[in-house]
Amino acid sequence: MSNEMIGIIFIVIMFLLLAIRVPVAIAMAVPGIVGILYMRDWGVLVNVIDLTIMKNSLSYTMTTIAMFVLMGELMNSSGISNSLYDTFKVWFGKLRGGMALATVTAGAMFAASSGSSIATTASLGTIASKEMIKSNYSKALTSGSIIAGGSLGILIPPSTFMVMYGVLAQQHIGKLLIAGLLPGLLLTLLYIITVVIYVKIHPNAAEIGEGSTWSKRFKSLSSILPIVILFTFVIGGLFIGLFGPTEAASMGALGAAVIALIKRKLTYKVIFEVLEKTIKTVGTLFGILLAALILNSFIVQSGLPTYLNDFLTGLTLAPVFIFIIIVLMYIILGAFMDAMAAMLVTFPIVLPLIETLGYDLIWFGVVMCILMELALISPPIGMSIFVLNGVAPDLGLGQIYKGALAFSIPILVLIVLIYIFPDIVLLLPSHL
Repeated sequence: MSNEMIGIIFIVIMFLLLAIRVPVAIAMAVPGIVGILYMRDWGVLVNVIDLTIMKNSLSYTMTTIAMFVLMGELMNSSGISNSLYDTFKVWFGKLRGGMALATVTAGAMFAASSGSSIATTASLGTIASKEMIKSNYSKALTSGSIIAGGSLGILIPPSTFMVMYGVLAQQHIGKLLIAGLLPGLLLTLLYIITVVIYVKIHPNAAEIGEGSTWSKRFKSLSSILPIVILFTFVIGGLFIGLFGPTEAASMGALGAAVIALIKRKLTYKVIFEVLEKTIKTVGTLFGILLAALILNSFIVQSGLPTYLNDFLTGLTLAPVFIFIIIVLMYIILGAFMDAMAAMLVTFPIVLPLIETLGYDLIWFGVVMCILMELALISPPIGMSIFVLNGVAPDLGLGQIYKGALAFSIPILVLIVLIYIFPDIVLLLPSHL
């Protein structure tokens, strides 16, 4: 049996393990370890583990993930999400669908201090769902706007996914983080347009709210000042070269702690809860990343990436058609399995192909991040869908699915736009 066939068999085994709900890290590590032992020997396995687990565990790059997670947990504990939602509700409240617009824009702002779509979705779901339903918003529009706003957490910097991609693809972390900014803002605008079109087509989905005075609107902006200052300091400092990605993450965590302290939210109990959540999240992410590195090493040794690369390039298809095939593959995988696992396990196969086709890997990292967003809100098993259903069960899973489908359209539009205009992604990183 050829090594390529062995690689395919063990990847299928990994998918089966994921299908029966084996934890992602275990589902990736076991086929990788057994596969290396089957093809090579103990010496090769020990060398792989030493290079992946030991080397990467001691890498400062991994600290970046931990510090950004800590930053997000500290900002979440400071109650900033409530303030953001209230602020944008004051600004958009008079419009039909204004509370949905407030949810999306609050999600974009919270994303700038979170780095996690799951955390952003949970926060928005807890705050916005009851108020929107109380104001006679349809459950589909309520659900769609919440998971849309939440999905921005993985794209707008800081983004833990971008750091993980950078480790696996060996790309500049700082450039990846900066690259997500303009696409994130553009996606926020597309979500806003989606809400406007939705309420035009379904006027009964949302009512016109109460207006506010300009004085009250400008006064409300004080609540978003901490995030603006923190984001400008962290991402702005990274952009101008004041510090690198790891230092930026550390300064972000320190800044978030200062904000929580000023808001008098940093009690001993809160500190303990923040550290506990951070350790659990970071432990999970590290486990998944290190397991993915082991599996990726096995896949590379099997020769499968080279085989598939030669096969696809031998079809003489235009690069755009191969790109479409890759996007469709991730859409299908993301709809039926853990999105993070789908991305990580296919990297060693897809990345060499993307390089061969002449695409920029920083640009492709943003594409992957956007596809990750789509996977998180895609029925039937999108993680953000179940997070929202967990914090707001009254919405109902069926209505959440309906809302998620409506807000999947702007994500696909964004992919088309950044394919046609790659400078949307590459403009800012080119100055770093």
